[in-house]
Amino acid sequence: MTTPGQPPNSVAAGASRGRGGSSTEGERTSDVREPRSADPTKASADPEVTYRLAVVPGDGIGPEVIAGGRRVLEAAGRLFGFRFEWHKVLIGGVAMDAYGVPMRDEDLAACAAADAVYFGAIGDPKYDDPKAKVRPEQALLAMRKGLGLYANLRPVTVQPVLRGSSPVRESLLEGVDMLIVRELTGGLYFGKPSEQRDTPAGREVVDTLIYTEGEIRRVVKLAFELARGRRKKLTSVDKANVLSSSRLWRTIVEEVKPEYPDVTVEHRLVDACAMTLIQRPALFDVIVTENLFGDILSDEASVLAGSLGMLPSASIGEKRTPFGVHGLYEPIHGSAPDIAGKDVANPLATILSGAMMLRWSLGRPAVAEAIEAAVGAALADGYRTPDLVAATGEQPGQKKVGTQAMADAVVTALEAGASQKAGAGGPGERAGAR
Repeated sequence: MTTPGQPPNSVAAGASRGRGGSSTEGERTSDVREPRSADPTKASADPEVTYRLAVVPGDGIGPEVIAGGRRVLEAAGRLFGFRFEWHKVLIGGVAMDAYGVPMRDEDLAACAAADAVYFGAIGDPKYDDPKAKVRPEQALLAMRKGLGLYANLRPVTVQPVLRGSSPVRESLLEGVDMLIVRELTGGLYFGKPSEQRDTPAGREVVDTLIYTEGEIRRVVKLAFELARGRRKKLTSVDKANVLSSSRLWRTIVEEVKPEYPDVTVEHRLVDACAMTLIQRPALFDVIVTENLFGDILSDEASVLAGSLGMLPSASIGEKRTPFGVHGLYEPIHGSAPDIAGKDVANPLATILSGAMMLRWSLGRPAVAEAIEAAVGAALADGYRTPDLVAATGEQPGQKKVGTQAMADAVVTALEAGASQKAGAGGPGERAGAR
C-alpha cells in the first residue's frame, strides 16, 4: 500500500531546513520533482524544533475532534523530540458570534504566518438561512483563496478491520488505495457573477464556472507528480461531452501527458466515474478533477472507508515554509451540530489529518507513519466510536468508546509502537537519527 498523501520529493527536500533555514515562498508547481517516500530513518528537521501551528477548532464537533488530534500530536512530539506552539484562531460560526464576521483579516494573517493550519469543522445551523448574506462556510472559501490553497488531497484507504463497516461489498474493497486531487480555488465556487436576480419573467439565478489555463495546469501537474510516486496511473475526471471548461481541462491533461511518459492516463466522465467508484474502486490510483466534481466524488468515496470520520485531507498551495509546503489540514466531515458536545464524534480523520500535516508541512514522515500505524493498531485492538459500531452492530471484542477515549487509545498505541522500535534498536527521529 502506498503512503497516504506522500509529498513530492522537492517538498521533502525542503523539509531538511530548520527554522533558520531558507524558505522558498512562491515556488511554482513546475519545480516539483518526482515524488517518493522520504527515508524514515532520517530526521527531516532539527530534533528540538518548535512548530508554529494555527489551530482552528471551529464549530460543532470541531473543538472535540481537534482536542483529540492535539493530544496525539503532543504525544508524538514528546516521543520523537519536538514541540508545538499553538495559536488558536476563531473562524466560522464562533467568529460570527464573537466578531460578527466569519473570519477577520488578522486571523487569516495568523494562519498565513503559521507553519501549517490544523482545522476542525465549521458550520452552525443558526446561520443556515439561505437568504443570509454572510455564512460561516464563506470563511473556508476565503481561507483557501487567501492562503493560495489550490489543491485538496484526499487519500482513501480502507482499514482491513473496518471493511464490514462499509456498505460496499467487502470483496470490492480489497486493494482500495486512491488519492483524490481536487482543484480548490476555481470553478463554480469562486466564479462571478453568482447571484439571484429578479426579472419580469420571475426569479433567475446564475453561477459562473470559470477556469484559467494556469489554474488547470498547476493542479494537473501536481497530480501527475503524485501519480508518478504511487502506482503511476492518473484518472482525469471531467464532463467534456457537455462543458467547455471540461474540454479545456481534457486538452491541458493531454498537453501535460508527454512530460510524464511513465504515467498511464485515462479520461472519465464524472457520472461514469461516480458509478465505477462504487462498483470497482480498486481500479483508481490518483484522480484529478475540478472543484465541484472533486467535492462530490471525494465525499462519495468516504463510504468505502466506512465513515466520514475516517478520511483526512490536506489543502496545499505553492508557498513553502522552512519545513515543507504550507497547508491546511482537516477531516472531510462537517460540524455535525446534532452530536456536538456528546463525546461521540470520531476523531480519527482529524488525527490522520495531523499525520498528513507532519508529512507535508512539518517534514516528519516517520512520525506521520507512526501515527497512521497507531490508528490501525487502536482499531485492531477493537476500539470503535459509535459511527463505526452503527454500521455493523456491536461485535465480540469491540470496545465502544467516545471521542477522547479513542484519541487516548491512539496515544497508547503510539507510545507502544515507539517503545517497541526503541527496544529493537530501530530507526527514529530523535537526535542522532540522521
